Amino acid sequence: MDKPDIVSRTEWQRQRDELLIAEKAATRALDALAAQRRRLPMERVEQHYTFETADGPRSLVELFAGRDQLALYQFMDNGPGQFCPGCTQFTDNVPPAALARLAERGVSWITVSNMPRAQFEPYAASRGWTVPFASSGGTSWDADWGTGYFHFSTFLRDGDDVYRTYRTAARGVEPMLFHYAVLDRTVYGRQEDWEDSPSGWPQHPTYG
Repeated sequence: MDKPDIVSRTEWQRQRDELLIAEKAATRALDALAAQRRRLPMERVEQHYTFETADGPRSLVELFAGRDQLALYQFMDNGPGQFCPGCTQFTDNVPPAALARLAERGVSWITVSNMPRAQFEPYAASRGWTVPFASSGGTSWDADWGTGYFHFSTFLRDGDDVYRTYRTAARGVEPMLFHYAVLDRTVYGRQEDWEDSPSGWPQHPTYG
């Protein structure tokens, strides 16, 4: 594998300082985006849905577990015995300690999929996942509030009324992945073939 040029400490610091200017600008831009998200209007969920959980059937309101906000990841249903590699990668990045931190701020977490519990739960156990899971199979949940693709949404509860406040999909979920955040700061990056990397850098297909 090729490697970066070797320079003096002074030159390295000069180029690092240049990059820091761009990084600080990106941080301020991300702060502005977050502020814009907090000003989005919300959309009422009019229809009632029943989800299957380890504790039995639950309504959407009950998925909030008594809190006012709900973060929901929609895990793709690729058919019997099939599991979305992107959803798998995302769920690998959801540690129990982070969910406890969310709960401290009044946010519950749920992973939802059209696949049945009998398919998801053994797979979750094989990967060591402990995320709360609910099956939306047999309902129009994903058709009504998704795209048939993996996505992340947040909801707000006002009594028994539920409102969607945010949604993103595809690369929109990447900022929440710990290992991507680390890899983006390493010299070889994610090592995926779509990245703009110097010639000779290791690269392979995404999910490869």
